[in-house]
Amino acid sequence: MKLIIAVVQDQDSNRLSNALVEHNFRATKLATTGGFLKSGNTTFMIGTDDARVEKALEIIRINCKARDQLVAPVSPMGGNADSYVPYPVEVEVGGATVFVLPIEQFLQF
Repeated sequence: MKLIIAVVQDQDSNRLSNALVEHNFRATKLATTGGFLKSGNTTFMIGTDDARVEKALEIIRINCKARDQLVAPVSPMGGNADSYVPYPVEVEVGGATVFVLPIEQFLQF
């Protein structure tokens, strides 16, 4: 048994959730916040048999696409604001960060 933890952008969350349900995967969704862009994302916790891990990863890969987005940089704290130029910066967002962990025991009450 494995636990898949997938951190995805909020924009991909509903599409991924629907696809997981369609393929009979049970998942718990958690609202989370990223540290780099300080923007909202969703973390899915998916428990599955070892044999279905690749199928779950394929579903995540198909439904969570990276895209470019303009982001306003955060102003420096305590620094010299005279040299700070708040031009938007284009960064790649989206996709998924996925962890696959072994599960020693699974209980459902």
